[in-house]
Amino acid sequence: MSASLIYVMGPSGVGKDSLLNWLRAHVRSLHAPPALHFARRTVTRSLDNSNEDHEAVGFDEFAQLLQVGAFALHWQAHGLHYGVRKEEIFGRDGWVMVNGSRAYAEQARMLFAGLTVLHVSAPETVVRARLTARQRETASEVEARIQRSQSADVAMAPGDLSIVNADSLQTTAQLLCEMLQIRTGLRLIEPL
Repeated sequence: MSASLIYVMGPSGVGKDSLLNWLRAHVRSLHAPPALHFARRTVTRSLDNSNEDHEAVGFDEFAQLLQVGAFALHWQAHGLHYGVRKEEIFGRDGWVMVNGSRAYAEQARMLFAGLTVLHVSAPETVVRARLTARQRETASEVEARIQRSQSADVAMAPGDLSIVNADSLQTTAQLLCEMLQIRTGLRLIEPL
């Protein structure tokens, strides 16, 4: 049996990484953790510049990994290269959650039949506040990023999931657990 994929995507500032980090910690805390693997990405970004536990590599090393076919998925975004190694997906049972890119979603759908896309969004005012709070970009760069994100939406397909991350992280993450439990059959909420 091979794993089924949940491809998580959304523009910067919607809280995708925060939701994934919460969900990862929650799954690890369960009495009987379900068969849900969080694929670790390989990224041409240092670990100290991210809230994601990824494999940090340089551009040359990434190119070498790509050349030898190490990745099941790979894409470029915002001047960085992202990849998901084959061993993070293949040969696993249950479900694999992949932190993906909107620009690569259609290609991922073609590569993995039955792929479930989880669209994460947030109201523009919330996104603007989150991006501003990061202090990584100027106000004009934040606005440009918001405008780009609106033009890069990916259409929902049958079987896709969608969540709006506008409430507290706890509230949205609990809702996400409920949605994923219904979609996957995995026990993500322990009975009282």
